[in-house]
Amino acid sequence: MLRLFSTIILFTGLVFADGFDFTLIKKGASNDNNTLFVVGGIQGDEPGGFMAASLLSTHYKITKGSVWIVPNFNFYSIIKRDRGPYGDMNRKFANLSVNDHDYHSIDRMKKIIKSKNIKMVVNLHDGSGFYREKYIDKNHQPRKWGQASIIDQAKVPGIKYGNLLEIADKVDKHINKNLLKKEHIFHTKNTKTHLKKTYEEKEMSKTLTFYAIGEGKAAFGNESSKALPVNERVYYKLLALEKFMHIMGIKFERRFDLNAKALKDVIDNDIFISFNDKKIFIPLSRIRSHITYFPVEKGAKISFKPSSPVMTVLKEKGRYVVYYGNRKLTTLVPQYMNYDKFDGKLKVNIDGKIQTVALGSLVEVKKYFNVRVDKRLRVNVIGYVNKKHKNESGLNVRKKYMLKRFSIDKDGKRFRVEVYDSRQKNKFLGMFLVEFK
Repeated sequence: MLRLFSTIILFTGLVFADGFDFTLIKKGASNDNNTLFVVGGIQGDEPGGFMAASLLSTHYKITKGSVWIVPNFNFYSIIKRDRGPYGDMNRKFANLSVNDHDYHSIDRMKKIIKSKNIKMVVNLHDGSGFYREKYIDKNHQPRKWGQASIIDQAKVPGIKYGNLLEIADKVDKHINKNLLKKEHIFHTKNTKTHLKKTYEEKEMSKTLTFYAIGEGKAAFGNESSKALPVNERVYYKLLALEKFMHIMGIKFERRFDLNAKALKDVIDNDIFISFNDKKIFIPLSRIRSHITYFPVEKGAKISFKPSSPVMTVLKEKGRYVVYYGNRKLTTLVPQYMNYDKFDGKLKVNIDGKIQTVALGSLVEVKKYFNVRVDKRLRVNVIGYVNKKHKNESGLNVRKKYMLKRFSIDKDGKRFRVEVYDSRQKNKFLGMFLVEFK
């Protein structure tokens, strides 16, 4: 059952020639000096990181304390499903030319990390294989990164939460009490970055977490194994983040059960997007790969509000493509038309009961629905087989009269009901959706 409980927020917007600026989301107390800062999406081919950060921003309520989140740090790399189209962003925190394409994003991130509010930073990644302190086989060995808490050194004197190794061990123990399989056990990997002797230590000195330590912040990496499905990676990341919050005294409410099955449902199904000031609402679970004749206002830039900060819409070859992380969900084939505003509501007979329906709604129908006649409005039920009526208000519409190929979902249950102003050359006002149960 689709729940649709996420808060819709306008998260994204094109800023640069071929990329996006990232989004900073602040939850909880507005000026708390004990803030946890969570970063996801620094590398676009690691969906566990940006999906976990996204769910933390949309499906958690912080009831005590403060959490700041950047779920889509390298949004362009997420869309491209690439570790770093302009080089590895997590190797650009030591020295960076002002001419580097990522300079603006890195500079802005550094300023956020320096905030006096932030006391702990957690950077979310997906890593290869399964980290083990001793060599077992090629996928379980010290050179792997998956299923590990990452620290740059055991202790950082003089800062809050500077006992990094002790804290990482607590996080590991919490995760290991809740393993899906024994193979998924977490260990702490100390890169000893501060020594800067080996090649790896020198490389790690260019990372976000080591920069944060230099600014007096406790910092940790979290690596889920790329061998796991995304929902399981997210599961382990949320276990870790909840333990970090517990250590910091941050309290929260979560809007789902923390298990792998529930997470798959939330990730895949509790997603949606609205257009035209919420006059068009599209659930994205089981969405068709193409939706034709999608109403787009003539001469105006398309505006949208997604349910997730890792969701956006890009215009490609004259069509609008909805991305969710690095997944292309659907392509909207536009039909350009004149728009007008309509703030009223419709009277709709749904299975024999009159209901008030707003544009941008989703209503469930068992047997039939009938939009009550209003001389000001013209109704067009997309997919309804009816050659006698140009205005489809006042008609009992049943599922058996609908052409399945015009549904917006792969199951043939959700259909568009478009509304026009019949007095002003049929200007488009908006739509609502019906879902036949």
